[in-house]
Amino acid sequence: MSTETPDSPSSLDIRVYYEDTDTAGVVFYANYLKFFERGRTEWLRRLGVNQSELAKREHRMFVVKGADIQYYKPARLDDLITIRSGITRLGRASVDFKQWAELGGELLCESSIQICCVDTLTFRPAALPQEIRTLLEKVQS
Repeated sequence: MSTETPDSPSSLDIRVYYEDTDTAGVVFYANYLKFFERGRTEWLRRLGVNQSELAKREHRMFVVKGADIQYYKPARLDDLITIRSGITRLGRASVDFKQWAELGGELLCESSIQICCVDTLTFRPAALPQEIRTLLEKVQS
C-alpha cells in the first residue's frame, strides 16, 4: 500500500487475480468499479472513518448515485495495479470522486463517481456528519 500523506490522493495497490479476469485474460470491465469501491473504503478507513460504526452510531451510509467510467488499456492476471482517489466536489449530502487505475504509472481506466450520504432507515439523502465533512474538506482535491 501507498505511504502517501492524507492531503494527497489516496492510493491502494490491488493484485489482479484470476477471478478478476474475463475469457480474454484481462480485467473484466465491471471489476474496476469494485476496485474503486475498495479504494474509497480504504481511504476513509485511513482517515479514521469506520463505515459500519457510522451506520450504527449516526444512521448514515454512503451509496453510489452515479458513475462515469472510461477504459484505456487492459490490466492482466498478476498485475499489481494502483487505484487512486481524489475528491472533486463536496456537497451537503454528497461527495464526487475522481478515481483512476494505473499500472506502472500508465493510466488504465478513470472514473467520476458520485456518492450520496443517506439515512440507513429511510435511504433518503442526509447531511454528511460534521466530523466527516471536516475530514473530507482537508483532503479535497
